[in-house]
Amino acid sequence: MAESIAPKLLKSLARLRCSIFQTTFNPTSRRTGAKYLKARLRGPSMVQYYPERSPSIGDLNKMYPGWNLVDVHEVRRNISIQEHKDRGKGAPKKAKNKEESRRTKKRR
Repeated sequence: MAESIAPKLLKSLARLRCSIFQTTFNPTSRRTGAKYLKARLRGPSMVQYYPERSPSIGDLNKMYPGWNLVDVHEVRRNISIQEHKDRGKGAPKKAKNKEESRRTKKRR
């Protein structure tokens, strides 16, 4: 005949086991986030993965104002934006106040 052990005794045994093996005692099985706190940090490996950023032409112009370097890609981008605006395909103008807003005009 097997004897049943009192739940109170099992609980105290689990608490003692947790203190010996340095684990958390969680008798109600609540979510504690321990899985995420134990996980290794991702930041350092991400920093190692990406190479160091070299200074851009804009950065060099700020560091050395007399050089006046020209960023060809930026000039092409600005020309493209201006061409789109000339054809009426550019971004819409931003409203300065509430009356100029498109949303306000639709509600009326």
